[in-house]
Amino acid sequence: MSAEPRLSPQALANLPQHVAIIMDGNGRWAKQRGLPRVEGHRNGVESVRAMVRACGEAGIKYLTLYAFSVENWNRPKDEVDTLMKYLARFLKNEVGELNRNNVRLEAIGQIWRLPEAVQQQLAKTQAALARNNGLTLVLALSYGARTEIVEAARALAARAKDGSLDPAEINERVVSESLYTRHFPDPDLLIRTSGEMRLSNFLLWQVSYAELVVTQVLWPDFRKPHLFEALEEYARRHRRFGGI
Repeated sequence: MSAEPRLSPQALANLPQHVAIIMDGNGRWAKQRGLPRVEGHRNGVESVRAMVRACGEAGIKYLTLYAFSVENWNRPKDEVDTLMKYLARFLKNEVGELNRNNVRLEAIGQIWRLPEAVQQQLAKTQAALARNNGLTLVLALSYGARTEIVEAARALAARAKDGSLDPAEINERVVSESLYTRHFPDPDLLIRTSGEMRLSNFLLWQVSYAELVVTQVLWPDFRKPHLFEALEEYARRHRRFGGI
């Protein structure tokens, strides 16, 4: 029996406050096993559960998961319908565990595009977890970074037009406060599974100075030891933020 993975003192002393994950590889995982794509998504839910537990145990404050992008609406209807069913089931069935682990739930994206039943379950689950103060789990749902930035630009333009905002006062802080993520710190560490080397329209503004870790592990196989490997890698990095 393998030993329980533990973080080194260096990693524990240099934990990221906010970890974001691009959960990629569900389809390939299923294809390798001769299974329908939706089976990859179903098995990926266990990885979500494992990451929530592991981040909470490690002392991570924020975990953002790229659960469903605006581009994902273009997938076959039966796959989208299944994904929405899994999402609603996760939100309903995980309340007890999330509560026991002191997890608070937030969501970013065009939530209004989700099916009404999913929106209602999301609101219900958020309310049930609202008093928790441990890990904040942020689900990016119907999310696209370019869409987010466009919506922020429109909001700022409207404020400038009605005179409530001087265009000369628009700076990085003002833009950040207009984004979906205004209530959270920017990610320190961005993990992408399945080996793909791209950001896929995820948190483009917010990850400007995040450390990137790409793993070949497909999302349904991603577990605590893989997360801890990424945290160890993060601890070895020297974050210069453009300095020396």
